Amino acid sequence: MSSPIENYRIFAVKYAFHDRRAPENFLGGDAHDVSMPLDYFVWAVVGESRAFIVDTGFDAEMAGKRGRTITHSVEDGLKKIGIRADAVEDVIITHMHYDHAGNRSLFPRARYHIQDREMAYCTGRCMCHGSLSHPFEAEDVKSMVGRVFDRRVQFHDGASSLTPGLSVHWVGGHTNGLQVVRVHTARGWVVLASDASHFYANMQQSRPFPGVYNVGDMLEGYAAAHRLADSAEHVIPGHDPDVLKRYAPHDRETEGWIARLDVVPR
Repeated sequence: MSSPIENYRIFAVKYAFHDRRAPENFLGGDAHDVSMPLDYFVWAVVGESRAFIVDTGFDAEMAGKRGRTITHSVEDGLKKIGIRADAVEDVIITHMHYDHAGNRSLFPRARYHIQDREMAYCTGRCMCHGSLSHPFEAEDVKSMVGRVFDRRVQFHDGASSLTPGLSVHWVGGHTNGLQVVRVHTARGWVVLASDASHFYANMQQSRPFPGVYNVGDMLEGYAAAHRLADSAEHVIPGHDPDVLKRYAPHDRETEGWIARLDVVPR
């Protein structure tokens, strides 16, 4: 007998931001040279007996190195929703860029879920090219290799079900091994697209973000994310500040910081 599909709660936890202009967010630029900042998120997928953290963000040291601004630490954001980082058992890494795979010591008990292609990509010949290696941090990659030898990494090849209500799916594009996360909620199937689409506008207008390994895979990834979700409103981009405007906060104290993605947009 198959297990029933659980409804998970999903929290988008903002931990940093970076001010930038619209032409920097579209391949080929943009005629509207207006402010279009990036928000940086990790996501918590919380069930009755099990929680998954999607991506691990970066810390204050990395923020200084990369010219980003920390708003709240990832650890503090998770504490706010009742999650102790040192108790987390499962972390899903959508891809190995510095803003998704940092905070290397934050989850000491966790098993990490990553695509085969991503691990091969960030340790292979493409890292000899500065334009491709720049968004990666060598120490993050080394740390993941260490977890492999510690038997703390579970590899996935394409689509994999982690529970009856949660699965990962390779889409590529932004990196060779980027995966999105499909989650069953009370409002239906939600897809955490991460950097398959940085902004709503990238996928809605089919205009790729300029940080890209394969443009064709990125464009196909927009379609794949929408096929996996119950509607366009069920696809959550990776860096759009509008996410915190569309969805209700966790509580009064977390407006503009932590949003609930398993509820209907407001």
